[in-house]
Amino acid sequence: MKSEKQIELEFIEKLRDLKYTYREEICDKKTLEANFREHFERLNRVKLSDSEFARLRESIITADVFTAAKTLREINTFKRDDDTPLQYTLVNIKDWCKNKFEVINQLRMNTDNSNHRYDVIILINGIPVVQIELKSLQITPKRAMEQIVEYKNDHGNGYTNSLLCFMQLFVVSNESSTYYFANNHKEHFCFNADERFLPIYEMADEANKKISHLHDFSDKFFPKCTLGELISRYMVLVVSEQRLLIMRPYQIYAVKAIMDCINQNRGNGYIWHTTGSGKTLTSFKTSTLLKDNSEIEKCLFVVDRKDLDRQTRLEFNKFQEGCVEENTNTENLVKRLTSDDYRDKVIVTTIQKLGLALDEDSKSSQEKRKRGEPTYKDRLAKLTDKRIAIIFDECHRSQFGDNHEAIRNFFPRAQLFGFTGTPIFEENSTYKQIDGTVGSYITTKDVFGKELHAYTITNAIDDGNVLRFHIDYFKPQDVKKPEKVSDMISKKAIVEAVLSKHDAATNSRRYNAFFATASINDAIEYYELFKSLQKERKKVEGENFRTLNIACLFSPPAEGNKDVKQLQEDLQQEKVDNEKEPDKKKSALKRIIDDYNLQYGTNYSINQFDLYYQDVQKRIKDQKYPNSDYQHVNKIDITIVVDMLLTGFDSKFLNTLYVDKNLKQHGLIQAFSRTNRVLNDTKPYGNILDFRGQEKDVDEAIALFSGKENSSRAKEIWLVDSADIVVEYLDKAVANLKKFMESQGVEYKPGEVRNLKGDAARSEFINKFKEVQRLKTQLDQYTDIKEEQEAKIEMLLPEDTLRAFRGVYIETAQRLKAQQEKDGKDKNPVIEELDFEFVLFSSAIIDYDYIMSLISKYTQPGVPKKEKMSREQLISLLCSNSNMMEEREDIIAYIGTLEFGKGLDQKAVKTGYQRFKEEKAKTEMAAIANKHGIEPVSLQVFVDEIIERMIFDGEKLSDLLEPLELGWRDRTKKELELMDDLIPQLKKLADGRLIVGLNAYE
Repeated sequence: MKSEKQIELEFIEKLRDLKYTYREEICDKKTLEANFREHFERLNRVKLSDSEFARLRESIITADVFTAAKTLREINTFKRDDDTPLQYTLVNIKDWCKNKFEVINQLRMNTDNSNHRYDVIILINGIPVVQIELKSLQITPKRAMEQIVEYKNDHGNGYTNSLLCFMQLFVVSNESSTYYFANNHKEHFCFNADERFLPIYEMADEANKKISHLHDFSDKFFPKCTLGELISRYMVLVVSEQRLLIMRPYQIYAVKAIMDCINQNRGNGYIWHTTGSGKTLTSFKTSTLLKDNSEIEKCLFVVDRKDLDRQTRLEFNKFQEGCVEENTNTENLVKRLTSDDYRDKVIVTTIQKLGLALDEDSKSSQEKRKRGEPTYKDRLAKLTDKRIAIIFDECHRSQFGDNHEAIRNFFPRAQLFGFTGTPIFEENSTYKQIDGTVGSYITTKDVFGKELHAYTITNAIDDGNVLRFHIDYFKPQDVKKPEKVSDMISKKAIVEAVLSKHDAATNSRRYNAFFATASINDAIEYYELFKSLQKERKKVEGENFRTLNIACLFSPPAEGNKDVKQLQEDLQQEKVDNEKEPDKKKSALKRIIDDYNLQYGTNYSINQFDLYYQDVQKRIKDQKYPNSDYQHVNKIDITIVVDMLLTGFDSKFLNTLYVDKNLKQHGLIQAFSRTNRVLNDTKPYGNILDFRGQEKDVDEAIALFSGKENSSRAKEIWLVDSADIVVEYLDKAVANLKKFMESQGVEYKPGEVRNLKGDAARSEFINKFKEVQRLKTQLDQYTDIKEEQEAKIEMLLPEDTLRAFRGVYIETAQRLKAQQEKDGKDKNPVIEELDFEFVLFSSAIIDYDYIMSLISKYTQPGVPKKEKMSREQLISLLCSNSNMMEEREDIIAYIGTLEFGKGLDQKAVKTGYQRFKEEKAKTEMAAIANKHGIEPVSLQVFVDEIIERMIFDGEKLSDLLEPLELGWRDRTKKELELMDDLIPQLKKLADGRLIVGLNAYE
């Protein structure tokens, strides 16, 4: 195996081949700054005095990553010694190719609190912009990224107080595998957070083939102009989140393909990028680049319904504040189309508004003609000979054909580009209409011509950008071979099936679900069934039955309402349904909204349908875990829909789709794709429960949308393994764990893990058991597990054994994690590379309130044993769940003080626990005070003040120790010893909040 040094030297040679200048002499802060000064003076044609350079350096170096990124890309102003302003740039921002590209290695950055060394850094005009960390071991990219960020977050590190603050990108490689990611603030690099997917990318070519080897990666990524273009054009500064984004390779290829079409005036084209791949970012970047193209008069981004108009505007403005304004009506759209203001160059609008503006026969146009006023079309006439770029989102909709000819005729010089996750091919161009007749879509190729770039769902699943699917084709127990499954299953049976399977499907309600129905009448019937059946179950099962929160969403009868009419343009089934018995549907929707208001404390009416619609979407997107952050009472478990939300809606907290509706081809893919946004290992796939036996339709859709190069193995890529195969994997994983423990001379028992000798053995246990838990998490969410498979899983991993192993995993992982986070040269490389995945060991239902209710039940007299946990089971449950790690010891100690049969209610349990914690904290604080010879009262006052202000004041610490009358050396030693004991207590009292200034002592 090559050493890190060898990989590094060969990589530097590779960069020299790419015409980088190797600067061996730049090895520390002093030489780095001297080199930057030389480049700065040359670029800005200025000679700075030493005092001017010192002030310049002080003004540009910042701990704020986002501010540094802006400074790097902008023209800035600096006041010279004689008070004259100097406008300057740090690099040539007009032509990044003309900058000087250099490479340095083994840079030592000594500061007051850190002494780090960096493998390889690329400088542009003396500014460090890319850091490459090279490894010789096979490590996970997540762990390598974690190590970089640990250095970044060290107190006083070089990234906050030196030119390293301008770092834009990190690259991690062990030569055979290479990954890259954007620099960001600490909060954008959360590793143990439950709801964060880390943005680590791999390079790929135009055909989406991975480029992993460091030298091949360098040929694609590191040519000087390519890197300059990547940083200047294809990184996005998200103002609203103060975050840096770098576009993925396929997004960049799509933007380049459109820009080439525009620059060479080569007609139209479409981008086939699958749902969930970030089409909005791609289209935003295309729009902003077109905004700077003087040959293009306007860039229109056209969506097909009002809620997508709002969603797209919000996304665009998130990427760049005030980028696009709302077009409240067609008049506003026409004003902005005819405006010469640069701010109106990019316009987001619905196709309906654009169509209305061009419609001479519309009511509005007729009225204007009667009054002798110019029509919208008359006012837009000045644009007919201008070059306009029109980008269509989801460009295959049926109504697009009605507007296509009018747009083409009116804007003869327009270039049309379509983005779609599901193109219309010949095979899926015909469809059965609501009235039973056959309709046809215009194919995507007919409308837009050539395909400019493709990134299919197969590519996205392969890359881990979206999840695979688990599909359960539900069959009723008592019917052997129904001709049509849908004919044999009653709605009542389907609701009962959903109630029995929902907790498994959604990982104990950590996630939420859609229920897709065939008509508004079906949606209403299902809504009422969920209400009545849950009421019955609650009566029978009492507190043991946890009611699901059900919402229902369908558009009301339009009755002349323009907003609803516009909304229904893409809701064909709902539009037709609302024409029959509209009063009945309206009355039902009113009842549904009233129930919703009662459940969530809102106050919507059917006349405020749009606000109700937005609130439902927000709750689906806000399914945050744990419940302590966002109580379950605020969440929606299942949203019953007809047409709404089955296209264009994204939520990473939605993982399940129940289907009692015929779906085909692109409609099927769109609906299924609501479930497959990536989050973390507790969401291993998108779950589909189909009650209509549509396996043939699924197979056809997979074959059609997999892309030609992937069609042979598409099904294998798209769908997770069947339960019996995963059970076999679990069998092997358990066998491997058992074999490993026996090889270490200990029995295969949870308690024996503590007898493993050495960190290498403990690390191997972490890796072995983590795989067992990952497979168990996957199987727990299968809704089609058979009895014999359940029996085998129970035999392999009895519940008590699994719980005990989980407990000892958490205990061991915490111990090793503490070692991993320690500074020092003698770090164990085996521990260094561990990736703990605590999220796998967290439970959605085991939160603070749940534990308090179990403790309350434990104290009740007369409750049958089978209905409550023993003290040992309670403790085992606590120890096996990572989401209660911080409070576990306190809760266990509290349980030990309670008397069985005392009959405490939940409120009394909570009050008692808070009192217990306060007394325990005081006792521990007194023990610390006595240990260090400090007055307990003084220490308590010192601590109370810190927690009250959430600020740690070092001077107050000196005051606290003043009575000890120590010399400065002894006082410093005493301060550090005291803080070692005090920091865990302060962190516990802070309850997850940040104490400003405390990190200086950590």
